[in-house]
Amino acid sequence: MSDFLDDERARHANNLLQNDLFKEAFEVLREDLMSRWGHSGSTESEARESIWLAMRLLDRLESHFKSIVETGKMAKALEKQHPFI
Repeated sequence: MSDFLDDERARHANNLLQNDLFKEAFEVLREDLMSRWGHSGSTESEARESIWLAMRLLDRLESHFKSIVETGKMAKALEKQHPFI
């Protein structure tokens, strides 16, 4: 991917991660999932497994956006160090 695209993606991802509504959505989803997990009965192992998978998915989504931001930062740093590469 070009440095320009990395930079654009990084800006978009950073804007999302800083967006109050986006942060609230992740918090609300996590709280809801934890509540559902905490209130699940001892015989509801399939439900708890689904909740666990949903929690991991939220973590992976957040990590993916953070990775895009970091890739953009690295691309900028590389451009400053080696502008002709």
